[in-house]
Amino acid sequence: MGRCPKKQQKGSARSTQANDEGANLLRKRAGQRGGIFSRLLFLIFLIVFVAVIYLARHPILRFAGDFWVVDETPQVSDVIVILSDDNYEAARATRAAQLFKSGMAPRILASGRLLRPYAGIAELMEHDLKAQGVPASAIVPLAHRATDTREEAVADAQEIALHGWKRVLLVTSNYHTRRSDYIFARTLPKGTELRVISAPDSEYDPSNWWENRTGLKRFLYETAGYIVCLWELRHNDVQTS
Repeated sequence: MGRCPKKQQKGSARSTQANDEGANLLRKRAGQRGGIFSRLLFLIFLIVFVAVIYLARHPILRFAGDFWVVDETPQVSDVIVILSDDNYEAARATRAAQLFKSGMAPRILASGRLLRPYAGIAELMEHDLKAQGVPASAIVPLAHRATDTREEAVADAQEIALHGWKRVLLVTSNYHTRRSDYIFARTLPKGTELRVISAPDSEYDPSNWWENRTGLKRFLYETAGYIVCLWELRHNDVQTS
């Protein structure tokens, strides 16, 4: 009779252990079902997300292409500045000549890098402007050795400060306007009124830039260039209005 309680305790312990193992097994199976369900939900969400992106890819790409284009309303200014490296059709010079002939400024600063010690892009731009009906007396050629937009902005800013020009219309290719605006706003003399004017470029159409190799190259180059100028000028405050 004295051994019965021990047997009962052992039996009770085995029963408790079995119940615990059963509960653990049920929890494990429930966890597995929950994990499978979570993965299934994530897969469905991923498929839907990719489908939405695919269906909306053209509006998204157009929005991305338009981001690089800044085209402000021109106002009467002291000078029109054309940035170097115009395209084959001289689109920048053509747009600057249109602004000049509409009375937006009395002179044009033709900013161009030197190709040789005796010749450079500024001379080509001067020729293009004359061909568009701009008189030689209204053209101020500026030859420099800048290798990028930031260096060119420094050279142009020095020339603008030298002449005391306070209101500037900056003309460059459509894809190049966003980066140029950012750089010149932080480089021109303090208090300068800056307006950026877009010149349409045959090699970059914001509505379908991804459909041709040249447009794709322009987009990627501007993306990389903009990131670089954000880093290089991160400590520079806006100087223009």
